[in-house]
Amino acid sequence: HAGNWNEVIYLININNSRLFLAVFAAVLGNFNFGYSLVYSSPVLPKLKSPDADPRLRMDTTQAAWFGSIYMLGAAAGGLGAMLLNDMLGRKLSILMSAVPSTIGYMLLGGAVNLWMLNVGRFLTGVAGGMTAASIPVYISEISHKAVRGALGSCPQITAVFGALSLYALGLVLPWRWLAVVGEVPALLMVMLLVFMPRSPRRLLSLGKKEQAEKALRWLRGNNYDTHIELHAIQHSINTQGKLTWSQLGTPVYYRPIIISVVMRFLQQMTGITPVLVYLEPIFAQSKVSLEPKYDAALVGAVRLFSVAIAAFLMDKAGRKALLYTSSMLMFLSTLTLTMNANTTHCPPGPTPTNATVILSYTSLGVTENTGAGVLPLISTMVFIFGYAMGWGPITWLLMSEVLPLVARGVASGLCVTVSWLTAFGLTYAFTHLVDRYGLYVPYLCFMVVCVLCILFNALCIPETRSRSLEEIENYFRTGRTFTINRSHSSVQPS
Repeated sequence: HAGNWNEVIYLININNSRLFLAVFAAVLGNFNFGYSLVYSSPVLPKLKSPDADPRLRMDTTQAAWFGSIYMLGAAAGGLGAMLLNDMLGRKLSILMSAVPSTIGYMLLGGAVNLWMLNVGRFLTGVAGGMTAASIPVYISEISHKAVRGALGSCPQITAVFGALSLYALGLVLPWRWLAVVGEVPALLMVMLLVFMPRSPRRLLSLGKKEQAEKALRWLRGNNYDTHIELHAIQHSINTQGKLTWSQLGTPVYYRPIIISVVMRFLQQMTGITPVLVYLEPIFAQSKVSLEPKYDAALVGAVRLFSVAIAAFLMDKAGRKALLYTSSMLMFLSTLTLTMNANTTHCPPGPTPTNATVILSYTSLGVTENTGAGVLPLISTMVFIFGYAMGWGPITWLLMSEVLPLVARGVASGLCVTVSWLTAFGLTYAFTHLVDRYGLYVPYLCFMVVCVLCILFNALCIPETRSRSLEEIENYFRTGRTFTINRSHSSVQPS
């Protein structure tokens, strides 16, 4: 009962208003990440059009590079953030991402040749990779346990909202003005975040106890007793060791790392990134009833709704149940899309440069309002909904839960690298596959991957809901089950 009373006092004395402001300032970087990721969706139709500036007009290969080079930048940015997080700290790493973002959008908005478009897209990818790797760490380290779970879902929600904003603005703005608007979130992030505190954990690790205490008091309010939390953070820092190569050979380390890496690989192999990046061209090829730009906006709204549902169900339904639901929805939708694509006429073999299948935008008007014209839109919505309910957010959550603390930095960097390199290869190949075979072959591959996701979830992924980190670690050590039985005293709040 004393523990429960202390917990009540702990929550009453906290003022979350400044914490929420700091989180808002940080997640503006994630908004920009979601915005820049799908920038190519409304832009490529314009650059493939016969009316495009001859200096900027793209063929299939050039369009494939423009769509996929973002992922190479994101991989580079994620690896760079691993170094910057330790050298400069979390806050400064996030602020640094505004530099490549600003330069990248300037190149995109003022492009007069193709290299400016590609370099600009690459630099916005670097910024996206930096924010994706740094912002979740910053939020987790400045948040207290009562709101850490809710605030931890903010980066993904704001990234999805950024993508939806891009789709919506693409309905009314020219593609160059979309790049100009992309400057705003990064600049606003800098203006706000510069006044926010650094991570108290980072400051303590540097031996700056007074600055850490000041930062924590700013985040929690003047009535909060910082000593207990500072002591807990210091104890965590003192007990954190270094990983050796011999330890990597034990199941408690290599099994969760392998599971995390394979999950990130399968997550990208479902085809989510090329679908988002080429959403308007895909709808143009699928002959959907509405204009592709309106379809893209609808899918963006569905994606935002499904992420909110996933955040609500994460701790209620369990990880594995959501992953099963996610896999089945993606499987059924890709099966439907595969069957629909197989019945859509596609010229065999390579096609002329300005008449390629995926990027043929001369007929973007409204087609016949038939059931077949609505089916690809509904199926794509189900695919996005299924992904955002499970394989999207849960892979990140499980990675943070199963990876041992001592190996989390290196292993998470490996996961991010594998994820973005896979996304790059798939996004680049997608355009060429559709140009040669139509949408049928890519959708068929995505359907097979969804089956593999179901099997991998059944055989390899543990259910971590309501399990302590000690129980999860023991699961990988024994290779059997969660064998630690928590006593009554261990579940009481301290």
